[in-house]
Amino acid sequence: MSTTTVTPTKLWSGGKSPFNVEYGKLMMWYFLMSDAFTFGAFLISYGTIRFSTNGWPNPNEVFRSYPFAGENANAPLVFVSIMTFILIISSVTMVLAVHAGHNMDKRKVAINLALTILGGLAFLSCQAWEWNHLHNEGAWWGHNPFNNHDGTASSTNFTNYFFTITGFHGFHVFSGVIINIIMLIMTLTDKFEKRGHYLMIEKAGLYWHFVDLVWVFVFTCFYLI
Repeated sequence: MSTTTVTPTKLWSGGKSPFNVEYGKLMMWYFLMSDAFTFGAFLISYGTIRFSTNGWPNPNEVFRSYPFAGENANAPLVFVSIMTFILIISSVTMVLAVHAGHNMDKRKVAINLALTILGGLAFLSCQAWEWNHLHNEGAWWGHNPFNNHDGTASSTNFTNYFFTITGFHGFHVFSGVIINIIMLIMTLTDKFEKRGHYLMIEKAGLYWHFVDLVWVFVFTCFYLI
């Protein structure tokens, strides 16, 4: 009785997965799915506590300041809207970088990656200012100076969840900035030109768009509801 040996090269010919998707891209999708479960668990936990509690701070009262406005600032959600706009624009420049990579246009890839990095750094700077401002008002893990809508004292659940979830998201933005810096260096040193493709830019783009999408849910849960 003869036996036939199937080599791995036959199964993974050309770096493709069994789903006819480039292997590295498939692994990125797996990672993003697992990360989505983590964010989902955080937000579901937050929603459970939020809607099972009789009172909750008014986001229009908590998030009404902006840089150089002083203590009497009263512009609800204006600053976080600017933060959100910055992140959305950075997602657009990431799309342009990926598109330029498909066309093997090194110059446009580099320019749009640099703009994406600047957008990420601007968002992180805004978040750092917001955290510092809230901390100066007495908000931190285990401390909540903001009253409920009805004027009654609020629990620390609000601040605990806010700093945990926005901090976790901020870490992802920071990681995305580092990844994009590495992609920019590889672009400028012709690593992708030698490979003949910019698939790594596309994978980095998937991660960046995921981070942007998660922010939409974080923004809705903490700043709008």
